[in-house]
Amino acid sequence: MKPAFFSKYEWWYHLAMMPVCFALGNYYLLGERYFMHLPTFLTASSVALLLYWFSVVALTIVIRRTAGSSAQGQIQQQMLRMFWKLGIVTVFLAIFNSWIYTLVPSLDLTLSGAKIWPMGLMGLICAAFICALLGLFYALQQWKNDQADDEKSARQSAEVEFDALKGQVNPHFLFNSLNTLSSLISANPAQAEDFVEDLARIYRYMLQGARVELVPLQSELSFLEVYIRLLKVRYHDALVVLLPDRCPPDLTIPPLMLQILVDHAVQYNVLSASRPLTIAISLTDDRSILITNNIQMRHRTIGTSGAGLTGLSTKLLTFTARKLEIREGDDTFSVTIPLLPDVVTAPVPG
Repeated sequence: MKPAFFSKYEWWYHLAMMPVCFALGNYYLLGERYFMHLPTFLTASSVALLLYWFSVVALTIVIRRTAGSSAQGQIQQQMLRMFWKLGIVTVFLAIFNSWIYTLVPSLDLTLSGAKIWPMGLMGLICAAFICALLGLFYALQQWKNDQADDEKSARQSAEVEFDALKGQVNPHFLFNSLNTLSSLISANPAQAEDFVEDLARIYRYMLQGARVELVPLQSELSFLEVYIRLLKVRYHDALVVLLPDRCPPDLTIPPLMLQILVDHAVQYNVLSASRPLTIAISLTDDRSILITNNIQMRHRTIGTSGAGLTGLSTKLLTFTARKLEIREGDDTFSVTIPLLPDVVTAPVPG
């Protein structure tokens, strides 16, 4: 469907401006007789109606053709070009419209240069005013477009980093899981069967998580419980994970974020029955989730607060202004993840 030449707001604007333009223009050209003599009033208003819409259409065409690409850059050059075009057109329209009035016998109008040049000057002033408004509009539009492009680029970068991080975790986990499963098949077939079922649940959740941006925190914790159960088949008492007892149903989190943090803690720390790695996951009062583990670093490590956690932090910034908080002490390492939504509407007192 072809769009209308004028928008609804432009129609209302012109309908509001017509009485003002008719009164000022006709009073300037005809003086008091425009208001005092009914035939003159009707004739001059009819002529003004035709000339008004002719002028509006002409100016609109000039503006739209000149400003077609202003929102994409070079606003100053576009506005300067538009000013000269509008200036020429408005001066021409002022002279042309005045000349049309002289062709109507009943109006008995004779124009002189002293009468015409103020109208040309007013046309230039109007052209400058229109260009200033349009320049402001297009500058604002370009700023909004730039902001949207920046946000889109940041979001895409976050997705790439986060997906790359998930891609690093999943093959590592699968390789270890298959090794564990291989040893269970002969030693404990029943446990091996349970292990395969849990492994299927894990990868089913991973596939679903790849298609959504946020999941309920309760779903993430339920998934994490199965994930930890598989890890404990391999590490036994060398790994201790404490999960929160309660979880509000409205809280959400990017999928697999907790798994990545648990996997990193396991990957970068020593685990043994005599020195178990303890990971505590708890909810805080400010709608965040805190993941803490004791530090017992391997001899060859890659800092967990480096590129990996940068991907998590960037991912969160696409949803909230609250940032991922990382704290490392002598004995403990902790990460605080803000949960969504950020705030809860306070209940109205009864």
